[in-house]
Amino acid sequence: MKLTFRQIEIFNALMTAESVTSAADMLHTSQPTISRELARLEQVLGFSLFERVRGRLKPSNAAYTLFEEVKRSYIGLERIWSTVEDLRTDQIGRLSVLTLPAFSQSLLPGACLKFLDIHQRVGVSIAVQESPFLEQSLSYQQYDLGLTENNDTPSGTTLKPLLSVDEVCILPNDHPLLAKDIIDIRDFEGQAFINLSPTDPYRIKLDQELYRLGINRKTVIETPTAASVCQLVSKGAGIAIINPLTALDFIDHGLQIRPLNVSYPFTINILLPLHRPFNPHLDDFITALEAEAKEIKTKISQYTHDSR
Repeated sequence: MKLTFRQIEIFNALMTAESVTSAADMLHTSQPTISRELARLEQVLGFSLFERVRGRLKPSNAAYTLFEEVKRSYIGLERIWSTVEDLRTDQIGRLSVLTLPAFSQSLLPGACLKFLDIHQRVGVSIAVQESPFLEQSLSYQQYDLGLTENNDTPSGTTLKPLLSVDEVCILPNDHPLLAKDIIDIRDFEGQAFINLSPTDPYRIKLDQELYRLGINRKTVIETPTAASVCQLVSKGAGIAIINPLTALDFIDHGLQIRPLNVSYPFTINILLPLHRPFNPHLDDFITALEAEAKEIKTKISQYTHDSR
């Protein structure tokens, strides 16, 4: 016996909805149908995918492994449907972009507008993913272009530098350190500090540098995203060192930027798959990215150089 698309569809719904009832609602079918098809699927596979715990389905390790493959297949199906929709709406093409979440808010909106000004009939599909899964997806040739902070070149890709700027200190509006034009790294001694997660590469580098200098911050909150760091600083929870792209979005929302007396470079690189069919709109999109990056760098310099 072979797997059927219907069985895969039901498995995807079960993994997403986490219950037979919700999966049946998602697929507009009955619970007995879901249960019957799941039993057939497990029979074909030769192993169990779920166990029932308090009336809910708990996926096995094998189910999670299979689900990763299914999700990649669904990405392919979504691309097919996107192409169909493009044909219906008379679009002449579509560009797929995979990015870190922060860049979907701070860099891509402006770049997309620049691109669409000259390509009004070309669609742009943006997906977000964290490293290392972002780099893995580009190695698998699943997107036309990727945006990453990583300076390493994954297999099957080429890396193109886009932007390099220094990280900045961010402070709430009424913080005493705002009296200084430039924040000395030693000013962080004893300060309430908002940190990124311990596994963040920029956090790791900063921890190593401050440890080397013997500077002890008072870490009050750890949070996984630069946007949440900025939100917490703007509310007065502490100060932080963060990438300036995200910080710019919070300038008018209770947050101030100051340059540091040391350089902690923040980089953005373009990842391009080497073996994916060439998208004829790719070069123009890269040009739009470069123009937006240049504007952002100019805006950052207005806040950092004016303070010196």
